Amino acid sequence: MAEQPTLKQVLDRMNRALAAIEGAAEIRAEQDGNYREAEEEVQRLNSDRSRIAQELDNSEAKAERLLAANKEVSRRLVTAMETIRAVLDR
Repeated sequence: MAEQPTLKQVLDRMNRALAAIEGAAEIRAEQDGNYREAEEEVQRLNSDRSRIAQELDNSEAKAERLLAANKEVSRRLVTAMETIRAVLDR
């Protein structure tokens, strides 16, 4: 006949099982926390990426305006120099 476990043995087994469950729950909570932290970091990176993309678009637009202004100034300088040469040649 199989020997019946004592109350102390049953309680020890139950305590070990509870400790294992608590350990698993702690690991899971830590993993969930790590997942949330990673998710928050991804959101911050996406926000930064969007902001940087907007800044790049603004900088490119400004560079295009400056290039157009530079071309206009250059054209006006050439016109002014040609006018001065024409006056001097008279």
